Amino acid sequence: MEKVVPNTAPSQDEPLASDPIIEAMFKAGAHFGYAKSRRHPTVAPYIFGMKNRVEIFDLEKTKTKLGDAQKFIASVAAGGGVLLFVGGKVEAREAIERNAKNLTLPFVAGRWIGGTFTNFNVIRTRVERLESLLASRDKGELSKYTKKERILIDRDIANLERFFGGLALLKSLPKAVFIVDPRQEKTAVSEAKKRKIPIVALAGSDCDLNGIDYPIPANDSARGSITFFVDQIARAYEEGKKETQISNSSNA
Repeated sequence: MEKVVPNTAPSQDEPLASDPIIEAMFKAGAHFGYAKSRRHPTVAPYIFGMKNRVEIFDLEKTKTKLGDAQKFIASVAAGGGVLLFVGGKVEAREAIERNAKNLTLPFVAGRWIGGTFTNFNVIRTRVERLESLLASRDKGELSKYTKKERILIDRDIANLERFFGGLALLKSLPKAVFIVDPRQEKTAVSEAKKRKIPIVALAGSDCDLNGIDYPIPANDSARGSITFFVDQIARAYEEGKKETQISNSSNA
């Protein structure tokens, strides 16, 4: 491994062999930030050093922040709360959609639709329109329309699924939102703040951490790193849900 030049007294210059979480983060490339010129001031405490003009995250601090986020997410699940997964960038979409579907949770794996939180009732009408059209299609009720009309309806369904399909399970505002790259998803962050929805976010070195309740400072641009953290958050939700189920069965 090439020498990393630390900004301050080093806490690490390579993954700790005795720490599997840090080692896994390192293998996923979670330690890579951007060039120093792109760093947001709020991320400075989490930067360890620099390699090849790219800033390096202190993975010990990242691990601590990840742990805080996991505990919060587990508590949301334990209380029966809904978590919304958000990640519109190409590198995040597969992990976001896969984990959300596995947990039967809502997600946005594409462009954030303005008003999803702040104008929620209108968004629900669009989702309900999609559900109604899908139900009619499944029942064969669209056969009464002409071929041209069915083509237009199918096109309407495709558009609604693309924008609102992942929100079908969101019957009310979520108890928390997990966001990949809050800089790119700034509208989602802004709406969550306005509605006082706690935010957990995987945030790269160019992100503003102000207003992020549970920031996870790490690489938010590489597919491997994003997948690692989305999986970790999903696992925390699953564990929190299991604990509640075990508690309920023991009290029955």
